[in-house]
Amino acid sequence: MSFPLRLRTRLGADAAPAPQPVTVTVARLVRPDQQDAFERWAQNVLAQAADFPGNLGVSLLHPGPDSSEYHLVYRFTDDESLAAWERSPQRRIALAKAENMVDDVRYARAQGLESFFTRGPRPGPRWRLTLLTIVAVFAITSTFQQLVAPHLASWPLEVRLVLSAFVVVIAMAHLVMPLLTRLFARWLHPSGR
Repeated sequence: MSFPLRLRTRLGADAAPAPQPVTVTVARLVRPDQQDAFERWAQNVLAQAADFPGNLGVSLLHPGPDSSEYHLVYRFTDDESLAAWERSPQRRIALAKAENMVDDVRYARAQGLESFFTRGPRPGPRWRLTLLTIVAVFAITSTFQQLVAPHLASWPLEVRLVLSAFVVVIAMAHLVMPLLTRLFARWLHPSGR
């Protein structure tokens, strides 16, 4: 068995990838005469989403001064849970009720590598995630330099650098950071002080 195959097997890379949380933000530009009704509607739809299977949390962000843009934030355990909510009759009915309250709707989602840099409701110190990222990059880069780089000495420098960057990013996004953020979850996000 080759070294890369043994490494992938030890790290569990051949296993099905673990589901990743998905965060969705829906920005709605609310008509000025509908803001009170919209806030009641938003509280209702967020309560329904919070009770939906796979929901990790919801939040309503109010507009700033001279703005009428509200943000509804939903976080689900995985794509399937989010899709089930988005196809649900409860959501369809709720969206129909909001149509006359808003002028514009924008939808954004974050998953995978983007989610590493989102923080939970009680974030720990940012330096901890920074330190964990440095340790991960150091480990990947050192391993690459010791095991792979000597075999590529005859390659052009630019090609070696691109390959190194590719390996670091792929390993960070799909192997190392998911593992480290699970292993160090309590340290990254202490529950209380």
